[in-house]
Amino acid sequence: MARAKPEPATDDIAIDPATSDLRAPSALLMMLEGRAPWEFAALLAATPWLRRLSPGDGHPVLVFPGMGANDFTTAPLRSFLDSLGYVTKPWGQGFNFGPRDGVLKRCAADVRALAEEHGRPVSLIGWSLGGLYARELAKELPEHARCVITLGTPFTGHPRATNAWRIFEALSGQKAEDPSVMERLRKPPPVPTTSIYSRTDGIVSWRCSLNEPSAIAENIEVHASHVGMGMNPLALYAIADRLAQPPGQWAPFDSNGARRWFYRGDGAASMPSSTSRRTAAA
Repeated sequence: MARAKPEPATDDIAIDPATSDLRAPSALLMMLEGRAPWEFAALLAATPWLRRLSPGDGHPVLVFPGMGANDFTTAPLRSFLDSLGYVTKPWGQGFNFGPRDGVLKRCAADVRALAEEHGRPVSLIGWSLGGLYARELAKELPEHARCVITLGTPFTGHPRATNAWRIFEALSGQKAEDPSVMERLRKPPPVPTTSIYSRTDGIVSWRCSLNEPSAIAENIEVHASHVGMGMNPLALYAIADRLAQPPGQWAPFDSNGARRWFYRGDGAASMPSSTSRRTAAA
């Protein structure tokens, strides 16, 4: 009798994002979301170090909160970027209950107004669901978008590979599993795009947050919870590093040297070289 072949490691499986049956994060990872207050405490402890980073160039940054959240949750992130010299703007639409009628239209108007006011493109940062807004706005208004940075945003993979899809449907009144919508969301923005994700995310399967690496797209892995990612000092450091790049001189995040102890440069690095480009979005 032939022996059964052992199953390959999860990271070695080539996954088709269009048909993937990826599961939502486990109950254990959900429980680990309770570490978010410690991430805020770590941010307070790291603030003197973070403020020693190179000052920003003063360009505008629009920040979108996650599902069911409001601008209060992005206040630590915006305060940090303001301290570096960027001009941040909250999304200003109260609680994020999904892309209801008029929501994205107002977001687009804000991007245009901010770009015109400052005379230069706007960096778009979105946390979780907010990251979908940032990506879609950059596709709609590429001339006004400088770059896109997402935090734990599920833009690929199976739409139900999260622990929040039922909440999304209840709050937004829309179906999470719409093939045409998912196909649109998977398409990358035409501007430099960074996805910051965590393998210990208890809300979104980390594989749903992977860009297919390209000349203007990358993934940065951090050790963070989903609900604490926007105030995690490692995530904030990576954001500041990405925003500091001069226009037209974008380069992938450098995770060499001392950074290798804290970051993994790209989510596709663990996949076989022959399939990494085809499956990195899984």
